[in-house]
Amino acid sequence: MTTAPVPVKQATPLASTIPDILQIFRTEMDRFVDRFTTGFGIAPIASFRTDTALRLPNPAVDITEDDASFKFTAELPGLTEKDVQVSLSGNTLLIKGEKLQEREEKDKGFHLSERAYGEFQRSFLLPEGADGERIDARFANGVLTVIVPKTAQAAPKKIEVKASA
Repeated sequence: MTTAPVPVKQATPLASTIPDILQIFRTEMDRFVDRFTTGFGIAPIASFRTDTALRLPNPAVDITEDDASFKFTAELPGLTEKDVQVSLSGNTLLIKGEKLQEREEKDKGFHLSERAYGEFQRSFLLPEGADGERIDARFANGVLTVIVPKTAQAAPKKIEVKASA
């Protein structure tokens, strides 16, 4: 299994996180409604929007922590490391991607062919103790793995428990 490094860009800090929070809330609500309505044959909310280009569903990201680091893992099938951008702005980790979606159907009497470019974006506020200077991002087999090491001060300290007399 080969892995390809994904460059992590250091961006200028964002002026405010409020627009990001509102966008995240909107996206999550859209995903919730889309999941609920697809069982009834109702078109996804994104198909009714005209204010943006095609928005791909935001990928689910697993976040784990161990003694040494925080690990973000996102399944991004159909993408390559060239389609994914990882950046850090202040203490906000941003994962963005863009992909071409293609769909083709052939049947008696018709031929349907659709292509659309879409994008997604996920942002995460890194906890205190995350070392933004040593972030490592790798992409292999459609899976993005971003490892954010902890600073030495954030490492857990073992405290000896003594018996009372």
